[in-house]
Amino acid sequence: MKCTACGNDNAENARFCGGCGAALSVSPITSSTPQVTVDFPEAVKLGFQRYIDLSGRSSRAEYWWFAFFIALVDIIATAVDTVVLGTDLGDTGLLAAVWGLATLIPSLAIGVRRLHDINKSGWWLLLWFVLVIGWIVLIVWAIKRGDDGPNKYGPDPRQPTSQQPYKPQ
Repeated sequence: MKCTACGNDNAENARFCGGCGAALSVSPITSSTPQVTVDFPEAVKLGFQRYIDLSGRSSRAEYWWFAFFIALVDIIATAVDTVVLGTDLGDTGLLAAVWGLATLIPSLAIGVRRLHDINKSGWWLLLWFVLVIGWIVLIVWAIKRGDDGPNKYGPDPRQPTSQQPYKPQ
């Protein structure tokens, strides 16, 4: 079966292209396909429910709502550290440090799933250690719309389960 995206020849029963990872036997999504949106409370709940899940995909909404929640609580923890515990504003206080440690793994997990949504390996998250340039690349990828339909990391999180293409077992 020939890939329409890159032209690579694949096995007849292949579901994804061996060259580019594109879905081979999935019809394209039309604008009439209903899109599932994740709201703020659900994104926070999913972020903590899937705190160690490095497989699958997370939508932009799920990622950014969770990031907003993490930042909001961090600001509150820093304010409490400053006012109640007397920590200097530039220093990390006890509450902010505990919050940062408590949310480190869920933040990494949702970052990996967000990269999976755009068909990138979670190892790209290591770009965080490349100052400024790596941060810009990761932010641009986090803003980018996810792949339509399933990719090699799982089904499209923006589609209801009933709208996912049939995959025989």
